Amino acid sequence: MFEFAAAEVSRWVASYMWVLFRVASVLMTMPVFGTQMLPVRIRLYLALMIAMLITPQIPPVPAIDAFSLATWVIIGEQILIGAAMGFMLQLLFQIHVLAGQIVAMQMGLGFASMNDPTMGISVAVVAQVFTMLVTLLFLSMDGHLVVIEVLAESFTTLPIGQGLLATDFHTLVLRFSWVMAAALLIGLPAITALLIVNLSFGVMMRAAPQLNIFSIGFPLTLVFGLFILWVVLGDVGAQYHSLATETLEWLREMVRVR
Repeated sequence: MFEFAAAEVSRWVASYMWVLFRVASVLMTMPVFGTQMLPVRIRLYLALMIAMLITPQIPPVPAIDAFSLATWVIIGEQILIGAAMGFMLQLLFQIHVLAGQIVAMQMGLGFASMNDPTMGISVAVVAQVFTMLVTLLFLSMDGHLVVIEVLAESFTTLPIGQGLLATDFHTLVLRFSWVMAAALLIGLPAITALLIVNLSFGVMMRAAPQLNIFSIGFPLTLVFGLFILWVVLGDVGAQYHSLATETLEWLREMVRVR
């Protein structure tokens, strides 16, 4: 009777532990929840709560000793799957960060940087504005709830013990080129407008060489850049909706969720 109880306890602990590692990996790497602004203890409590809710709904897990080598292999698989899902979501945020960096360099605000509390590094102020705006859009459109739904369904499409072989990591690798293209698409109106402004200053300097183009051009470029940034931000909601929909579709495709 004691050996049977020990086996049941080992299976129960192993099943919850494997789910916890995948859930925790997603929460540690995804935007908003995986940043330094949210304490690690809160993330751990949230991962425990989600794991306890998901575990009774998943298919039966393999009957493996909790202290065997196969258990550590399965744990590694769950960490890789969860981290891949989190990094896929990070691409959505990095698109807007990169777009903000490009616009800041074009309008002369590349030197104006501030500490990003989410990543702990210095970024351009314009990129920080894009980051805060995307974070608010992500939460207001229930993006975190969609991620939790996909995470719960991934335990059915990628069962524990064979999920790594079925995971489409090729999808994640191919999306890195998409990040640069999408960032350029967001910043293209501002880049084009600022290029026209710089060409106009070039024509003015050619026509009137006595003008001090540096003392006149930099303030005007900055003012025009702020105006253009205000115009670009007016359409960022529609662009975010399109990019977020595409990112979540790719996330579902990666974990085979339909």
